[in-house]
Amino acid sequence: MSKPSKVLHGFHAVTARLRHAPASIKQLYVEASRRDKRMQDFIQRATEAGLKLAPVDAARLTGVAGTDRHQGVAAVVDEIEIARTLDDVLDLMPEGQDALLLVLDSITDPHNLGACLRVADGAGAHAVVAPKDRAAGLSGVAAKAASGAAESMPYVVVTNLARSLREMKDAGLRVIGTADDAPRSIYEADLTGPIALVLGAEGEGMRRLTRDTCDELVSIPMAGAVESLNVSVASGVCLYEAVRQRGKRG
Repeated sequence: MSKPSKVLHGFHAVTARLRHAPASIKQLYVEASRRDKRMQDFIQRATEAGLKLAPVDAARLTGVAGTDRHQGVAAVVDEIEIARTLDDVLDLMPEGQDALLLVLDSITDPHNLGACLRVADGAGAHAVVAPKDRAAGLSGVAAKAASGAAESMPYVVVTNLARSLREMKDAGLRVIGTADDAPRSIYEADLTGPIALVLGAEGEGMRRLTRDTCDELVSIPMAGAVESLNVSVASGVCLYEAVRQRGKRG
């Protein structure tokens, strides 16, 4: 039985797959009319990896990618195996490291999801967790926005988020949610040890049951006129504060 496949598009997403798992690329398309240095460098990298390229016109490439925002590159690839369940993530934790998970509640914009994956990858988080419903899903748009992080960052989809949070707590993680009305800020909280950071949609925040399941709530201080941050920016603030505290402890 053949492996399931999907389409990646954009230089970051396709180059990340080319770098990490070139053998998983089944077909590589490039826009024939694009001859700039970035494209030439990409073609050279693909050729050196032993891949054949199919030059096509822009309309054909848009049809393959499912969008006209493909940057002139698209690839049909096999799905690759990375941790896809919460148990996988926790079982595969590197020895001596405390779990750092990013949990997203009701994030429906694929661009936001992709940006969160990118931030989580940069901060060294071990997985991004999101519910099956009321969530963007790991589409080609999200993968492009992730700039390659969708190929390396485990994205765990769960049926019941509150139940999964309880499972994290049973596994020894503290679940820390973000809320505008929290009694103290992210900078006053202890983010060392195994933790899951939970963020909700901009403006709406976490759902009530998600909020009630958290061990602790913290806020991100807002000194200007706006009331909240984009969820990917907020994720970066929270994750990198955890990284700072862990580095200081080490």
